[in-house]
Amino acid sequence: MDYRDQRLRTSVHIEVNGKSFVIDTGPDFRQQILRERIRNLNAVIFTHEHKDHTAGLDDIRGFNYCQKKYMEVYARSNVLAHLQTEFYYAFGGHKYLGAPDINLHEIGNQPFEIEGITITPIEAYHYKLPVFGFRIGDFTYLTDVNFISEVEQQKILGSKVIVLNGLQREFHISHFTFDESVALLKKWQPEKGFLTHISHKLGLHTEVEKELPKWLRLAYDGLRVEI
Repeated sequence: MDYRDQRLRTSVHIEVNGKSFVIDTGPDFRQQILRERIRNLNAVIFTHEHKDHTAGLDDIRGFNYCQKKYMEVYARSNVLAHLQTEFYYAFGGHKYLGAPDINLHEIGNQPFEIEGITITPIEAYHYKLPVFGFRIGDFTYLTDVNFISEVEQQKILGSKVIVLNGLQREFHISHFTFDESVALLKKWQPEKGFLTHISHKLGLHTEVEKELPKWLRLAYDGLRVEI
């Protein structure tokens, strides 16, 4: 069996100028962090509030312990409200002993900085739910998306590496299909493109990649890309 066909929930770890960020903490967050031996983390950034992208937040407590500081968490207001409800024991005046230490930061659709690194949100839609993709330097990451306006697409142009969700071949109400994602990546013309948030319905890694140009690949667990 090809190990690339065994996928955990979608997230990405980014290192830039000595700083370390994670976009989304799904239910597999702890397993992913341990597998990749990530020992330092400056911040967590969320695309949206769905459980498969937030459920692992409790496991940042290991970084609290090792780094001796709160974890900085960045998201739009509705996502922050969800986190405060879902992980209520980590917030408020009667915080539970041993709960993760979290500082929440609200972001909107304007560039913001973390530790001197500029991050540009890209607003898109996951059916009717507004979600954020993010561009950091020449890297752009978008997941759980099925609509991006032409105005927001301008923020993507010129990226050297773009990661975009491509769930399956059939129509889906809240995700780009394989063909839709491939068409957009060809339009944006990065040096390298990767499809993520892939369903088992799409097919086997080796067989699907035969359909793609050399600059466009399927992402897989543990993939590392340097820019």
